[in-house]
Order: sequence, then structure tokens, then C-alpha cells
Amino acid sequence: MTGGGGAELGTARCALEDEAEEAEFKLASSLTDPSPTVDREASIAGRGAPGFGEVATETEGDMAAKGAGSSAAADAGSTASDTERSDDGKDKEAKKIQTTTTTQALHGGRSVVQLERDLRVDLGFRGMPMTEEQRRQFSPGPRTTMFRIPEFKWSPMHQRLLTDLLFALETDVHVWRSHSTKSVMDFVNSNENIIFVHNTIHLISQMVDNIIIACGGILPLLSAATSPSTELESVEATQGMSAETANTFLSRLMAMVDVLVFASSLNFSEIEAEKNMSSGGLMRQCLRLVCCVAVRNCLECRQRQRDRGCKASILNSKSQDSLQNIASASKTAIENLPSNLSPIKDPDRLLQDVDINRLRAVVFRDVDDSKQAQFLALAVVYFISVLMVSKYRDILEPQRETARAMSQSGRSIRQEINSPTSTDNPVAFPDSGGMLKEIPTPVEELHLEASLPHTDSGIGEEQVSGVLNGAELEGPPSSMGRIPTPPGAMSELLCTLSSEVKRSQESLLSEPASSSGISRVEVLKPASSISSISQSKGINVKEILKSLVAAPMEGAEAGPEPLPYPDPAIKREAHAMLPMQFHSFDRSVVVPVKKPPPGSLAVNTVGSGSREGLAAGSTPNIFAAASATPKSMINTTGPTEAASSSTNSSTSSSFVNGATSKNLPAVQTVAPMPEDTMENMSITTKLERALEKVAPLLREIFVDFAPFLSRTLLGSHGQELLIEGLVCMKSSTSVVELVMLLCSQEWQNSIQKNAGLAFIELINEGRLLCHAMKDHIVRVANEAEFILNRQRAEDVHKHAEFESNCAQYAADRKDEEKMCDHLIGAAKHRDHVTANQLKQKILNILTNKHGAWGALAQSQLHDFWRLDYWEDDLRRRRRFVRNAFGSTHLDITCKSLEDYGSEEDEGVKAKKGFRSQAVVSQNQETELMLEGDDDAVSLLQEKEIDNLAAHFRPRVIISRGPVVLSTPAQLVAPVIVARGTLSITTTEIYFEVDEDDTAFKRIDSKVLAYSEGLHGKWMFSEIRAVFSRRYLLQNTAMEVFMANRTSVMFNFPDQATVKKVVYSLPRVGVGTSYGLPQARRISLATPRQLFKSSNMTQRWQRREISNFEYLMFLNTIAGRTYNDLNQYPVFPWVLTNYESEELDLTLPGNFRDLSKPIGALNPKRAVFYADRYETWEEEQMPPCHYNSHYSTSTSTLYWLVRIEPFTTFFLNANGNKFDHPDRTFSSIARSWRNCQRDTSDVKELIPEFYYLPEMFVNSNGYHLGERQDGTAVCDVELPPWAKKPEDFVRISRMALESEFVSCQLHQWIDLIFGYKQRGPEAVRALNVFHYVTYEGSVNLDSIADPLLREAMEAQIQGFGQTPSQLLIEPHPPRSSAMHLCFLPQSPLMFKDQMQQDVIMVLKFPSNSPVTHVAANTLPHLAIPAAVTVTCSRLFAVNRWHNTVGLRGAPGYSLEQAHHLPIEMDSLIANNSGVNKRQITDLVDQSIQINSHCFVVTADNRYILVCGFWDKSFRVYSSETGKLTQIVFGHWDVVTCLARSESYIGGDCYIVSGSRDATLLLWYWSGRHHIIGDNPNNSDYPAPRAVLTGHDHEVVCVSVCAELGLVISGAREGPCLVHTITGDLLRALEGTELCALPRLISVSSEGHCIIYYERGHFCNFSINGKLLAQMDLNDSTRAILLSSDGQNLVTGGDNGVVEVWQACDFKQLYIYPGCDAGIRAMDLSHDQRTLITGMASGSIVAFNIDFNRWHYEHQNRY
Repeated sequence: MTGGGGAELGTARCALEDEAEEAEFKLASSLTDPSPTVDREASIAGRGAPGFGEVATETEGDMAAKGAGSSAAADAGSTASDTERSDDGKDKEAKKIQTTTTTQALHGGRSVVQLERDLRVDLGFRGMPMTEEQRRQFSPGPRTTMFRIPEFKWSPMHQRLLTDLLFALETDVHVWRSHSTKSVMDFVNSNENIIFVHNTIHLISQMVDNIIIACGGILPLLSAATSPSTELESVEATQGMSAETANTFLSRLMAMVDVLVFASSLNFSEIEAEKNMSSGGLMRQCLRLVCCVAVRNCLECRQRQRDRGCKASILNSKSQDSLQNIASASKTAIENLPSNLSPIKDPDRLLQDVDINRLRAVVFRDVDDSKQAQFLALAVVYFISVLMVSKYRDILEPQRETARAMSQSGRSIRQEINSPTSTDNPVAFPDSGGMLKEIPTPVEELHLEASLPHTDSGIGEEQVSGVLNGAELEGPPSSMGRIPTPPGAMSELLCTLSSEVKRSQESLLSEPASSSGISRVEVLKPASSISSISQSKGINVKEILKSLVAAPMEGAEAGPEPLPYPDPAIKREAHAMLPMQFHSFDRSVVVPVKKPPPGSLAVNTVGSGSREGLAAGSTPNIFAAASATPKSMINTTGPTEAASSSTNSSTSSSFVNGATSKNLPAVQTVAPMPEDTMENMSITTKLERALEKVAPLLREIFVDFAPFLSRTLLGSHGQELLIEGLVCMKSSTSVVELVMLLCSQEWQNSIQKNAGLAFIELINEGRLLCHAMKDHIVRVANEAEFILNRQRAEDVHKHAEFESNCAQYAADRKDEEKMCDHLIGAAKHRDHVTANQLKQKILNILTNKHGAWGALAQSQLHDFWRLDYWEDDLRRRRRFVRNAFGSTHLDITCKSLEDYGSEEDEGVKAKKGFRSQAVVSQNQETELMLEGDDDAVSLLQEKEIDNLAAHFRPRVIISRGPVVLSTPAQLVAPVIVARGTLSITTTEIYFEVDEDDTAFKRIDSKVLAYSEGLHGKWMFSEIRAVFSRRYLLQNTAMEVFMANRTSVMFNFPDQATVKKVVYSLPRVGVGTSYGLPQARRISLATPRQLFKSSNMTQRWQRREISNFEYLMFLNTIAGRTYNDLNQYPVFPWVLTNYESEELDLTLPGNFRDLSKPIGALNPKRAVFYADRYETWEEEQMPPCHYNSHYSTSTSTLYWLVRIEPFTTFFLNANGNKFDHPDRTFSSIARSWRNCQRDTSDVKELIPEFYYLPEMFVNSNGYHLGERQDGTAVCDVELPPWAKKPEDFVRISRMALESEFVSCQLHQWIDLIFGYKQRGPEAVRALNVFHYVTYEGSVNLDSIADPLLREAMEAQIQGFGQTPSQLLIEPHPPRSSAMHLCFLPQSPLMFKDQMQQDVIMVLKFPSNSPVTHVAANTLPHLAIPAAVTVTCSRLFAVNRWHNTVGLRGAPGYSLEQAHHLPIEMDSLIANNSGVNKRQITDLVDQSIQINSHCFVVTADNRYILVCGFWDKSFRVYSSETGKLTQIVFGHWDVVTCLARSESYIGGDCYIVSGSRDATLLLWYWSGRHHIIGDNPNNSDYPAPRAVLTGHDHEVVCVSVCAELGLVISGAREGPCLVHTITGDLLRALEGTELCALPRLISVSSEGHCIIYYERGHFCNFSINGKLLAQMDLNDSTRAILLSSDGQNLVTGGDNGVVEVWQACDFKQLYIYPGCDAGIRAMDLSHDQRTLITGMASGSIVAFNIDFNRWHYEHQNRY
């Protein structure tokens, strides 16, 4: 750094004050308790001391060098445990830590054992994984109270920080010194350095008094320097800092003061004001510092004189001399000044020149400040006077002192000079003022000291640097050997070692004196060898020592021949003390070792890192020189800064085993004084010589401060002494006279009394400042520690949080990966399934009789069919589809009767097993109260529930990816329950079965083939309803209904998961059918809440819905589902007559009594059941009437055994056998009889009895065996009154809807779903079943034993499940039909014949035939209207008035009665806006315009027209007549269009048929009023499906969304049935005459009426069975089915409207003929008005009431 680098200097200095403060407050961080100190220091060492970045980090490696020695710091007792665990890793830790943590611990007043313990804590902390206990060590806040102020202590780390700080400052000053042009003064006084200087001076002032006290204090040192015996008494406690270290700091501070205070012209008053110091305090501190340094120098001079005196009288042994030299050299090292020359230029002088100059500088620097200067002068006068008088005394009486020194033993001398801090540990020899080294220690005691454990940090090494710094040393660091030392290995060797050392010392003493080159430093040999011994326990130590000492050179540079050693002993010693390299903290300065001159041998011994071996009183690094000239002095030169803070080289215990001459450069010796100079001088000469430099200063002060001193120094009588003294001084320059003057009694008294007070005041101020500073530091440190503890606690907390976050994150990532793998696997499975389905679909299309490969497929003998899972609006499954897995099961046998015996035995055993274990509380009222089961659905708003949902969502595996929730679940399908994982994203549900599950592996593959959803994916947009469900009587399941009219059911681990899943799904409620809001709370509502909140009961009472629909509703909300055969929907037996040829539904005797359960219908059997209940003997089980249930999976499969997939399910559940023929469902009459007679049979029916005739037919040709009477079991025997299954189903349904059943159905509901289901009413009604069939009777979660739980589940499966109880009061009855006859109700109602048949005729201005009529008359529409389209494509929107009502109907009035229902379109009537009603686009000329060419949307706002030449069909607005969309897709002209029924929002399917022989299925969006879902892509919408199979132009088509079917006819035939997904199911084939279809009408009840050319009609079931046919002479142009599918209306060219019974084409009514042919027909929404479009261009409205043809209407009772 040059002067120009002021900015750089500035930054260093700006940080200075902060650094100083940091050093201060760190100083006492170790105060509260030893172990955190160690931890803290270790951690600081680990990360580099803050504030000294570069310095600290570079030193870490250096510090490790001392580890080997330090690690032996333990005594034998405390290290056993360390020995046990001394592995290498800990070694290194130990070395690293110990070097950083303990400096001169013995001086600090802490015992070795405690230190060792601290170290061990630290080792445990650093070397091993952190334990909980140690983690708590960093607990929040300090472990002591906040306010306890502990004792001040210098900790090693803070001494090191201070060292580094001073080094940094010294470096800057050194840069100034070495500047080529400017002087130091220029830098110190320059403005740019002023802040730096101020801060540095402040730092020095903060430390000076502390360091003075640490050096021993001025007064104790002064009294030692002036007492005859040089005894050092009452030394201040050093508080953790060794005397050597304190001395070093003292010297360095003094050097700084020389430059910054004495050399500067700054005014300190500013600093003092700024830093809140007392005025003049800085100079007083400088005086104290100067006095302390001076008095230490005096002490050393006296010591040297005494040494010379001792030498003359002790044995004249050269080795003794060498010891003295070593001691004095080391002593000198400590006192080194920045000049790096000893300040003691002349030991005989009282004060050295430098001290005198400093004293002068102190007094005269601020001489203008008179008071301050006077006080300082007074103190200096006292100081010099005392020293001068003392010197005078020493010169007078030299002999006495020498004699005393000789007579005392080593021990007493040691005690005299020991500092009090060592008294508690008499074996340890702390350094007090470095004086021990000056005393000849008796050799026999050295072995004790040599073997003393003694730890040291890198602080004490400054002394060495003071001695050894010089130019660079050539030897590279690699020349060090490495000998690792386990921390505990030392203690075992200490005893052996000490004895060995003793022996070696004795042998040394006995060596002949002639070997003059030998030095007694052999004593110190163990210092360097101990560390290497520790490895080998069992080997003789002496041998090791010898081998180590005599080992050949390793790694030394090859050079010229080494100097021949004159003697082997010398060679050994030389090897023991070979040179080391020292790295300073900052510069890694390598210190050279000088080569001895010929004839002398300089030996450097450095105890590398193992101070234990040294005498405790000696400096750790000893520079020893043994030479032929006993009084030779060693000259050490060089700048101190470079090595002011050096540590050992960075090896654990290194010393070099050999050296060449190159490694031992010569020492330049200072010419010694003649040996006898001082002894031969006279006293006067001695006095003159000793005081010649001091006297002038004293005189100067006396003269300059004469006025003040004369007033102050008064004699015993108040006389002025100074005037007289001054006269004397002026007249003579003699030192002797001045001494005499000062020795006079008056002067003595006066100085003692007056100047002494000033001096004492000065000293006391220092002490006060010292204590204040210590308190301040302790307080700051306490606060800092408190803050640091808090921060550390926060750090620990943050770390723990971070760790847990990491762990959580890792777990989440793992789960996410797992989930991803799972989803990818699931997607693969799904793709596989989809691909298989597509392949099957393509195969079906191609191999179908009407497909491309149709001819090949004729070889197939049998088409197999299965019941599809598609449900209609009443939840009926009626559609059969092709079954790729179909089979005749010819290999399956029937069970024999013996098979049943063993089964029943097992069943009885199982029941008994349960009775002993399952004791259940039968408080039936409480069982019902399930969670949240208040009767009214909670009014909690949906938004609030959504907020609640936020709490639920995160608790199951929540992933950050697309998966919102993932949970284990079971897919519940008819006979399987498959474990897997349900995953919900933001748009879809996935279920992936766990194929590795053992239960899943056991499932028959044939069953799996029929189970959908094992690898399922369902879009949110397809979800229509979500219900909570029970599974095995636990409320843990959920059923989701889809837009494709299938449902899927899942069971979850618990109810909470159900909630979470529901809240992750869209808000659809339970759908729109039951009058409930679409909200998640509805999905989670209990069955009873759903029942209460729904409007279905009122609608049923008002006869708006049928009995079948109402029963289906009750089953659905009570938890009955097709997905669990154990909870299959329940329907009642309603007829009792299965014998007669004809069934009269008007006879009450043909109907069952619905007020009784099936088991109580037969009076005899009822008595049996009542007795069983009364005489119940099972104590551990509640009594019941029936052991079996009215609905079980067995009974469901019993009824459905003839149709797939139930056949496969039956075989799977029944051991792969059909039932014994006598037990198979073979006759309806027989099954009814069994239900009346058999005590174990109380089966009710299933809904299929009322809509599925296929269940009674063995269409797949199974071999079901022969009954005992020899009859083969095949199709089910029907009652005589039913000629075919369809008749049986139709009549059964009529019976279900009959008035008899309507009147008492509520009583059956009470038994199954209502208040008679359980409790006392159930007992009265003979309606109590086995307890495990009731909800709430079993809590499976409470059964811990898995085997027991499994058995209980099996029992529930076996016994069946009672539906949820929907109401606990009687169900209201249905209103009578008579009461309702005046309300405008559904077609089933009974009404009086109204007015005449024809209501009105409306003639349009145009005569063009009306070829299309669409009556969309619902009152809620914006424009209820009858839209007509003529052959010329002129359309009219004719307003519909919903005013034609019955008498007494709501809103009825006489005026309204005369209004006509249809009002002509005003634009047509006025002929004003015909252009808005004319479709002008050209149609293809070959197209014959008919009713099939047009479709009107359900809201009357758009008309779709086909037949255009460009192969498109088009959408027009009915309001403006404008074209809104053109739809392309066909390859030829579009010939026909059809629309399905519409649902909420107006969405529907549109089917277009074309000459290209295909049909396209389109989706009409009611929301966007376009074909297709996407309004942005309305130009090119894509069809939902392409339907193929025809060979000719498609001429007619009908689509039913509820059944999911499209039925179409080609010009040359046939009629084909497709699903709306594009599968070709079958062809509808009538007789030969029925070949050319022209009109098709399909009802949702499953009737498909087709009119063929030349008057042929056929009625097919949706599954392709021809039910009826007829021929008409009329050329029919329009056909129409009533909404219930029971009645057919036809009209044709002869203008007659006819009504037929659809099932058998029985004619019901003929309307009066019209004057023109009928071209089109439609019914109003209420099925009361028939509107026909006539060929004459008019429309006619007919009154029509289908009720009058109802059998009950004709036979009213």
C-alpha cells in the first residue's frame, strides 16, 4: 500500500472501529459456561472469524499443526474414554478444535480435567452426528439468566482475534514506514488517515489498562523492580491471558502508541469528547503504558545483572551457561519491540533510551495543556525518583542479593515469582512476567515440568516470531514429517516418559565437560518427540526416543555434505532440535534459522504442536543457542509485523529428522562485553553509568515545571524544596548529587507524599478503567450472547424447519413420482383397454351381417348378447349389446342336492361363531342417527361449504401436479371389489386397480371381462350426479352417475375421505331429476335428508310420476344400486294370480296385500314367524322373524341367471356350477308359491320384472338341467295369462301402476323404507330381520382382528342389507285419480270426454303442402309455438296459447276458453315479412321434400334443413330467416334429419342420413345454438359418430337419447340399430314384405314402430324382437307414438287420423276424415292436442286424450 492508496486504506480503517468493538464483545462470549465456549469457538474456527475474513481462513490449516501436542492435554484419569474412541476422524477434529480453543488454559485458572471435559463435549459435538441432547444445547436463549454478570475472561479465540486485528493495523503502519518518499509522520498527520488514526487510538485506549493488568500491574512490577529481592508479589489476576501473551500485546500496543500518539501532532481532546473519555485520559493511559514497559525493562536488566553475579559462584559448567542463554534469549524474545531489537541496549542503565524518550514525550507532548502536563510531570517525577533511589541501593549492596539468590532452592524461587493464579495447581508453572526463564532451575526438577501437559493455541507463538523472524527459509513445507496422534494416547505414556527424561538428564549431567559444544537443551528433547511416541504403546520409550532422534534425514534437500558433528551426543541433540518452519497468519512467512559459525553450534528447538513436553514456565517455542562462547548473544533482526502472529506449520506433529548445512545458516554474533567490566567499576562510575540518561530528563522536568513543582513538593515544614534543589542542580551536572538530593529524607517524604499521590491516582484510574472496560465487555458480550442464542435458536428452528421441509418435499416428490408412475401405468392400461374396445368395435362393424366382411361372418353360429349398463331416465337397463366374451357354458354342470347340505352346515357354524363374538347394541333409534342426520338438509350455503372444503383438501396425498387428490379406494362392481387408487385431477377422475393385490389376483378373469372401470377415466364434464353410499353397512362409499348413463361406485377408507372426494368433484348434487339443488352438500346428505328435501313424494301423490318411477327414486336415495348385488333395488310382488288363463286387473283378489311383508302374507307362516320371535333363545343375538332377507346378492342372481353378465356372476359365486334344477328360477308361479310357503324364502322382486322380458328367456341356450318331474329347465314358465315374456312384463307393469297398487303402495314403502322397517312397529308388522342387515348395527372399524372382520364382512354379504330408513312416520298415501281429474295432468289420468274432436283449422295463405310440424309448446319457452314448414320451404312460427284447459284448472276463465290454441304467424298472416320466413337456398332437384328434411330445435329458434346440392345441411334462424351455419360431412346429398328429445339447456343429438349410405351423429349445443361444442370452430364441426352398415340411400331415421339408440332405414332396407357411440347393434328384420322402410318412430319405453312401403307396420323391441305387425290400405305419411309408448297415431293420404294400441296394433279410435292428405303430425307437450299438417296448406288441431283408452278408464269403479 502506498500513500496514494488512501481509498483502500480508508476502507480498512472505516471498518476498524467495528472490528475493535467486535473483538471486544466477542471477547467474553465464553463467559457463561465452558462447553458452549468450546462449541462456539470451534464453530468460529470452522467458518473463519467474522470481521477478519482473509486472516482467519488462512490460519485454519496452520492451526491444525499443533493438534498432536494439544491432543495430549489430558491427564491419565480423564482420557480413558477418549482412548476408546480415538478414531482418525475424531483425531483430526480434536486437533483442529483444541488448537482453536485453549490458550494457556493452565494460567486461566481452569484445571486440565475441566478443559479436557470441555474438549470432549466439543469432540462429541463435532465428530459425531448431532444428538438430541446436543441439539438442545442450542436451545433458544441463554442457559443462564439474562442478568447474571459472570467473571471476565480472555478466551483464546478472542486473543486470536485481537492478534489478527493488531496484525492488520501493524501491516498498515508498516506500509507507511516503508514508503519511499513520505515519512510516517506525513501519513499519521494527513487528513485522509485521520479517522483511521482516531479509531486505532480509541481501540488502544480501550485495551491498554486491561493489558497492563494482565502483565502484572504497574505497582507490583515497580515494587519487584525496586525491592532488594526482586520478589513479585500480589500480581493481579490475569483472567485467562498468559503473561507471555500479555507482554506481547503490551509491546505491540507500545509500538502503535509510538507511531500514532508520540509521532502525531493530533489533538486528542476531540477523540476524548467523541468517545466520552475524561479530558487528558489518553495521555494518562500512554503514561501508564510507558511506565509498564519501562519497569519491565528495568526488571530484565536487574535479572541479567543477577545472572552474571550467580555465574561467578555456581559451578562453571558450560551447559549451565547454555541454559541461562536459552532462558535469557527467550526472555528477550518476549520483550521484542517493533524494531525487532531488544530494547535493552545496555543492561547496566536504569532506564533504556527508548523508555526515557517515551517518558519525555508523554510529559512534553501536550505541554500547552498546563494542568494535564503538570499532573503527568508529577507522576513521572515520582516514577523516576523511586527507580533512581532503588538503583542507588542496588549498586551499594550487590553482594547481598547474589548470596540470597544462591541460597534459595529452585522451588522457593519459583514460588516467589509465581503469579497467584497458579497456586491452585502447584505443578503447573504459569509465566509471571516471563521471569521464570531467568532463574536457573535445578535440573532434577525439570523432568516434572517436561512431562506436564500444557496446551496452547496459536497465540503464544508471537514470541517465536520475535526471535526467529528474518529472511525466508529455503526448506519447503513438504520437508515436514507427519505423525498423527490420537487424543487420548498420551496419558498412558506420561509416567514412562518422565522417568525416561530423568534418566536422559542424568546421563547428560555426567557427560565430560570437554565436550564443550554440548548444550543442556537435551532436557527439552521430549518436547519434539512426545507426539510421535504416542502411537506405539507397548514399545520401550527410550528406544523410540533414540530412534526418532537418530533417524536419517527424510525429505531434506540434497546438498553439500553436512557438517560433521564433533560428537554423537551433539548430533543427537541437534537432530532433536531441528529447525521448523513458521507460517504467519497472513503471509505464511517462512522464518529462517541462522547457520552457526564454525566452532559454535546454534540449535533451534521447536516443540511442534506438543507443548506438553516443555517446562511450563518456558515459552512454547524456545530458541536455544549453545556455543563455545558462553556469553555469546543471539542477534535477531527483522521486522516484527511479518511474523507477529505466527503458528506452526500445518502438520499435526511435524519435525524434521535431519538437516544439511544448508538448513543451518550461520549466526552473526554480537561482540560480547568484556566479562569483568561491571564488577571492576567504582560505585560512582556505576551510578554515573546507570543514571546518565535519566538524570537529564528529571532535571528538565524540574526546570520546566519549576513553578508548579515548587508549590507542590513542600518539605515537612512546608518549606519549598525545589528552589534549593534547582540551585544545586544548576551548579552541578553530577548524577551523584542528584541522587543524594533525592535520597535525602525531606525529598523522600515530599515526593512520597505529594508526587506519590499523583502516581497512585494515575494507577487507580487505570484500574478503574480496566474494571469498567471489563464490565462493559462482559455486558456487551452477555447481550451479544443473548442475541446470538436467540439467533442460534432461530437458526436451529429454521434448520429443523428446513430439514422437515426438505423431508416433506422429498416425500412429496416421491409420492408425486409414484403418482406419475401410477398415472402413466394407468394411462397405458386405459389405452390398452380402449384399443381393445376399438378393435372389437371395428371387428363388429366389419364382420356384422351388414358389414364389409358380412359374408365371411355368416359362419358364426351364434350371436351372444349381454345386458348393457346403459340406464334410461327411470334407471332401467334394457339395452342388449354384443358380447365378445359370450358362451353357452355347455361345460358347466348343475349342483347336486348333496352340495347344499355341506353348505348349510358351514352356514350354521359361521352363524354360531358370530353369535359368540358379535354382541351389538340394539338401540335402534340411536343407530339411525348418523353423522349430520338432521331431517332437513342443512341450509349451509354452498360457498361456505366450499370454504370448508379447503380444510379437507390437503389431507390425503395432495400433489402439486395435476392430481388434486389421490386416495386408496375400492371399485365396487356387481360381484367384485377391487382395491386400487382413485386420483382426481382438476378435470377428470382416474381409477387404477392394484393388479398385485392378492384378492384381485384371485378374481376370475371371466368376471373381470364384465367389470368396467378397472382402469377407468371419467371426465368431470360427464358427471351428472354424485351420491353418498353405504358399503357393508358403513357410510364410506360414493356412487357417481355419468352422462353416458352408467354409474361407478367406490368405497373409501373412511367417511372423511368421502367428503374430500366429493369436494374435489364438480357441484352436481344428485342430478336434476329429484328437484334438489346441484350442490355438494346434497351429495353428502343422508338418505333421509334427501327424501325430506325432494319434491318426488308430492309429484307421486299428484300422479305426475308413475309408481315405478317413484319406487326407483326411493331405491336410489336409500342406497340401492346396480353396482352392489347385495344392495340391488327392491320391488314388490303385486299380483297373486299366476294360474288363470285370463287376468282381470279390476279384481282386488288378484293383487297382493301390500301392508304386510312377504313373509306374513300366508297366515300359517305368519304364526310360525311370530312364534319364532317370541320364543327366541339366542342370548347373544337380538331376536328376528326371518333368517333370510328379501334382497340379497343370491336372490338377485337367482332372478337374472339367464342373462349375461349375471350368468357369469352366478357361476363365479356358485362354485362354477348352475343351481340344482329344482332350485333354479324356472317358473314365476313356483317362485311365488315358494315365497308363500318356504320358511326360508321371503324374496321380493327386482325392477327387471317390470321392464325386462329378456330375463325370462334362455337366449344363450344354457343347459340348466332337468327337474325331478323330468321337465327340462330352459325359459321361465310364464303364467297362462301371459303368452310371451313381453306380455308378462307389460301386464305386470300395468298391475304396478293400477289403482289397487297406487292406493296401498305407501304401506309397502313403510315396511321397506319407512317407519315399520325397525323398532316396535317392525315387530308388530312381523318385519324384523337378522340384526347384521341393519344400518348402524356393525362398526367394522372397531373390529381389530382382520380374520374376524373378514368373517363379519362375509356375513353381511350373505345376509343382505336392509335399505336406509327414509322416514320414521307413516308415508302419505297417493291422491285418488278422481280428486285429480280436473287438474291438467299426465296422460295416465282419467278425464271426461271433452269437446268435439277437432279444435281448429288454420289455413295459410300459401297452398303449398305443410310437410313438417313441430309443436314445442312448453310454457317456459320464450316462444311456445307450432312451427310449420311447407313444401316450398316457407316456414311459420305459429304462437301457441296454453289456455285451453279443463274446467276448474288453474288460470281457467270463460274468456280464455274461447281462445284458440294456435295463432298464425303474423308475418305470414299479414304477408308483410315473408322474406323473413322463406328459405331461398336451392335444394337438390332429385330430393323429394318431406317431413324428414326438416328439424326444429326445442326452443323453436332454429330450423335445420337438408337436401342441398353441396352435400350439406344448414341451420337457419326462425326469427330472421337468416342462415347461421352450414354443416358438411357427407359425401353425397343429405336426405333426412332427426332430433332426439332435448334435455336441460336445449342440448340434443341431430342425426343426418345421406345418399352416401352413412349417418352422422351430431351434437346440438343449446347454449351456443350451433352444431358442435366449440363456438370458435362452428365452420367445421366434427360429428360424434359415423354410423355405417347401409348399402343404399338412408331415407328415414329416428334417434332416442334416453335409450342411446339411432334407428335408421335405407331406401332398399334394412333398418339398422346403432348406439350413439357408433356401434352397429343389429338389423330389425320383419317379414319379406317389410323390406322398404319409410317412417320410423321410437319411444323411450322401447317400442320401435316402422312403417314400410305399401302399408306394412312392424313393432320391434329395442333389442330387435318383432312384437307385432299389421297392414293398412292407406299410404301413411306420418306416424307418432305417445310419450308412454303405449299408443300409436297414424295419418296418411286419405286424411284420416287413427289411434292404435302399440303393443298389438289393436285399433283404438278413428278421427273424422279431413279434406286433404295428412303430411305431418306432432303432439303438444301435454299430449292433449294433435296438430296435423295437411297437403292443402293448412294445419288442423285435434283434441286427443290417451287416457280414455286406458283399461281403468273404461272399467271405472
